[in-house]
Amino acid sequence: MVFRSIILFVLAALAEIGGCWLVWQGIREQRGWLFVGAGVIALGLYGFVATLQPDAAFGRILAAYGGVFVAGSLAWAMVADGYRPDRFDVIGALVCLVGVGVIMYAPRG
Repeated sequence: MVFRSIILFVLAALAEIGGCWLVWQGIREQRGWLFVGAGVIALGLYGFVATLQPDAAFGRILAAYGGVFVAGSLAWAMVADGYRPDRFDVIGALVCLVGVGVIMYAPRG
């Protein structure tokens, strides 16, 4: 169940971050409305993927996903835009991922 949840978080991050990036490219980098449209579709897919998480608590899923989004955004920027995170970016992302682990996978009674 944890493995499935992690895979879904990764897929959600790809859809949301990729969708935002496509919209950004379409508008800010003037790549056109096809980029924007593809981004909107990807953002819709993100919303769908998030519903597939095994945990039924919407707030918990979205709170934990926030940490995945932080780390995923930095990884996306490295790959897509050549961004070089500094040590504080990396430390912050690791703190967020620890938070994801606590929120999603800590034992509950």
